[in-house]
Amino acid sequence: MNNIKRRNTKQRAIIYDIVASTNSHPTADWIYEKAKKVIPNISLGTVYRNLHILKEEEKIIEINDGKQSRFDARIDKHYHFKCLSCGNIYDIEKEDVLDIKDINLSNKGFDVLDASITLTGICPSCKKENN
Repeated sequence: MNNIKRRNTKQRAIIYDIVASTNSHPTADWIYEKAKKVIPNISLGTVYRNLHILKEEEKIIEINDGKQSRFDARIDKHYHFKCLSCGNIYDIEKEDVLDIKDINLSNKGFDVLDASITLTGICPSCKKENN
């Protein structure tokens, strides 16, 4: 974490509140559209900059699936599931997934400190629609 002390801004607080108000793991564009309703003159660049700062300050996490980044204010240890049909991302509780830190890589010189897992598949809603 960067130890630079930044002042909290109204814009950053609003952006954080937008991310924290949903469990849909929003994109920067989605956050920008919501922020414009509160701060009409906010720019997309300001949203990206503040998301970066919030991530640096460990107040949010970024989930990148290789196509786009999504943001999550839930910073406790948990995993994610991305539906390949609808594109939604769901929180998966840590206890529902085997703990990857149990993998022993020390014999190869690695110390596993953390893991980020995004499972992919079809969510219950899409599965129900396709049956």
